[in-house]
Amino acid sequence: MDRRALAGLKVVDLTTTIAGPHCTRMLADLGADVIKIEGPEGDMMRTRPPLRSGASTNFGQLNAGKRSVVLDLKDPVAVKAVRNLAAEADVFVENYRPGVTKRLGISYAALAEINPRLVYCSISGYGQTGPSAELAAYAPVIHAASGFDLAHMAYQPGRTQPDNCGIYVADVISGTYAFGAIMTALYQRGTMGKGQHVDVSMLESMLSLTVTELQAAQFTLPPPPKRPIFSPVATKDGYIHFAVASERTFQGLCAAAGRKDWITDPRFAKYLDRRGNWAELMEEFEAWSRTLPSKDVLAALEREAVPASPYRTVAEVLEDPQIAHRQALAPVEDRGGTFKALNPPFRLSASEVKVGSFAAALGEHTDEVLATAGLTDAELATMRGKA
Repeated sequence: MDRRALAGLKVVDLTTTIAGPHCTRMLADLGADVIKIEGPEGDMMRTRPPLRSGASTNFGQLNAGKRSVVLDLKDPVAVKAVRNLAAEADVFVENYRPGVTKRLGISYAALAEINPRLVYCSISGYGQTGPSAELAAYAPVIHAASGFDLAHMAYQPGRTQPDNCGIYVADVISGTYAFGAIMTALYQRGTMGKGQHVDVSMLESMLSLTVTELQAAQFTLPPPPKRPIFSPVATKDGYIHFAVASERTFQGLCAAAGRKDWITDPRFAKYLDRRGNWAELMEEFEAWSRTLPSKDVLAALEREAVPASPYRTVAEVLEDPQIAHRQALAPVEDRGGTFKALNPPFRLSASEVKVGSFAAALGEHTDEVLATAGLTDAELATMRGKA
């Protein structure tokens, strides 16, 4: 018996790069049969390093456990194959620019006619309709367009230029929202008997991160007192980070530094006063922390249950015993050998949640999938002749 929650679910995946593949890989991790349809040139992530024997572990991380089928959607027979696969599928995910799937004849409206139970998910920069819908979008552009970059800059004293960002937050968060929305639509299908269109906007996904800023932007009231910014804290041999978000953790901070007098100090005793005098509090805390190595400062904070951490590289995190305890990483095989991929960050007590054990070569499963795609022998021969 397959203990995975989505075992038996069929997914047609027409996504590339990060957001869509991140979404559909989580479906595969839960047991869905995900058919990844790629053009003859393949998903561009196949070319992104790290590369071993031409195989990208970046691609593998995002697409492990999926079957790969090559179809050139300029060919009407290939489009017919997609339609036939969608007719038998539970979920269809695409991240083309709005309007492309309609021109190809594989829009939600077109596929819902042949499969009313289909849950069809579209991920795009700005949503499927509206004045910005057809704008091209990549994650860094969405970071700027959403207000996130300038909101982040406002917390960097003295900065007049937004930071560079090499981590594509918009892709991961919109893929995660897409995953949750698909799960919701599948649940509702169980009650109303039909599927629906899921429309995920990267812009709105990114905007959801600016919780405080979104509220402040709606009003022309006097600005509230600046909230504390939890910045790097200097120690004798480097920096650590901690956060104080409650009275209990503030009192723990005072105890850790041996400064219980701060609890009654009129500059810090009340939350609003503390917000206004945060720089002074940190200056006095660092007068203590700079005399000790990071490990001793962290030990003192840990004793008082103050959330704190050293700054770590990703490589250091991968060696953390907690990562091993959670079995957060799992081996994946591709033509370059074995690498480790991150499992989903959640566990289910009654079912297995685990990244697939393989990352398919381009087109590896084309023949076996198309054999069940309802094409005639002549059509299959024609497509093979064009490959």
